[in-house]
Amino acid sequence: MGCCGNHRQKQYGKQSEAQARVQRHAPVHDVPSGDYEKVFFQYVGKTGLTAIGPISGTRYRFVAPGAILPVDARDRRSLLNVPNLIQVKPAS
Repeated sequence: MGCCGNHRQKQYGKQSEAQARVQRHAPVHDVPSGDYEKVFFQYVGKTGLTAIGPISGTRYRFVAPGAILPVDARDRRSLLNVPNLIQVKPAS
């Protein structure tokens, strides 16, 4: 059986390094950041859910069914497409 000359390992090694660089520099926050407008989402699934806002980089952790979190309004459009997440009005 022939050897690939470790070309495959080198290729995957470089890819992993690139992915690691992206992961190290990707912003991840547990709460909405900045002074941006907030909207509210409720999780209606059966367990828990973590969603990451593509604009703000915020990590939204819905720990249980019924959980309601403030969400950076810039992430709203994306989170509307997440199954079991619905936008709700803020509690008054």
